[in-house]
Amino acid sequence: MKPTIPLRRPTWAGRNYSLLTASAVVTNLGSHGALIAAAFAVLESGGDGGDVGLVAAARTLPLVLFLLIGGAVADRLPRHQVMVAANALNCVSQAAFAVLVLTGEPLLWQMMLLTALGGTGHAFFSPAAEGMLMSSVSGDQVSRAFAMFRMAMQGAAVGGAALGGAMVAAIGPGWVLAADAAAFAVAGSLRAFLDVSHIAPRAPGGGLLSDLREGWREFSGRPWLWAVVVQFSIANAVVGAADAVYGPLVARDHLGGAAPWGLALGFFGAGTVAGALLMTRWKPRRLLLAGTLCVFPLALPSAALAIPTSVGVLCAVMFLTGVTLEVFGVSWMTALHQEIPEDKLSRVSAYDWFGSVALVPLTTALAGPAETAFGRTSALWGCAVLVVVVTAAVLCVPDVRNLRRRTKHVTVASAQPSADAESPVGGLG
Repeated sequence: MKPTIPLRRPTWAGRNYSLLTASAVVTNLGSHGALIAAAFAVLESGGDGGDVGLVAAARTLPLVLFLLIGGAVADRLPRHQVMVAANALNCVSQAAFAVLVLTGEPLLWQMMLLTALGGTGHAFFSPAAEGMLMSSVSGDQVSRAFAMFRMAMQGAAVGGAALGGAMVAAIGPGWVLAADAAAFAVAGSLRAFLDVSHIAPRAPGGGLLSDLREGWREFSGRPWLWAVVVQFSIANAVVGAADAVYGPLVARDHLGGAAPWGLALGFFGAGTVAGALLMTRWKPRRLLLAGTLCVFPLALPSAALAIPTSVGVLCAVMFLTGVTLEVFGVSWMTALHQEIPEDKLSRVSAYDWFGSVALVPLTTALAGPAETAFGRTSALWGCAVLVVVVTAAVLCVPDVRNLRRRTKHVTVASAQPSADAESPVGGLG
């Protein structure tokens, strides 16, 4: 009989990292199906594309309004407590949404209100979660740790999107929303066990406005940071409108309904898993140059919906987009971990999130009127062109092209020039 060899986690996969990964898997299983369910709940209640856009905008608007406050709160209070409270709010709002859908025809204002509560929870959760994840890893394996985390998270998205689409088609959107509420309850319970004892307590003094100003100085002092955030403020806005509004409509009119759209989103998730797996091995030296070049394919799904292509071609496009976008995602997280002081991670993350989603409510709300004015095909081609233009523009920023990977991350509390191995970079980045 051979002796049993105990399985050991890698040295960089500590307790916090494992809890964060497990809880992210649970929430991604629920939330990706719930996004599809929410869109089809609106359509099944008699709504049109404009109503789908309004509900999507209601989810994102409070995210924009409260993100900066959420980042300041997460750097001031224990981050795991902020995460648990946000999960509780998401659980309650999704459960109420599910009850409305299962018991009758929900009104548009009710769906908008409940999705707005969910967006509020997300505004406080996201900066705390990103700061918590970055503080849970250290050493020269941070890129691999981020890649493994994202691979697990996106792997759950594969199952969540495909299963969610199939469940919407088979038993209706209400039960998918109920499953998402249960997922938030489980994930919040796991996050309650996170340990924040390694994070030094904040020094007394200052207030919320002071924290926001300090976070702004960290953000605005790094050209690579604000340039990429501006890029994604536009790219996310148009892609968000395409995915949240036009995607379900194209699926209904040309692809056969919710199940094929869920399958396409599942292929996107599969691509992100493959991209994360690639990034466990590949460590590009010029982090943001490699990452930004991989943003160009983000234009392809909108173009595929504009044609529209067959389900098979759409799935292949979504897979490729997932691979390349994940290369950017891991590179971006590594750059933030390397350059941003730990005690400011959540505030900088909040400015990052704020810029990245600030225009999404506007574009999702205007997606329906844009379709009426220009036609769905023209609107989708416009989305694709904008992604290409803003991605090309950000490559004109020297700091984006020149930021290089380092073995040690910045620990100082104020902005300093980036320590490039070959030549200094102007400003930060």
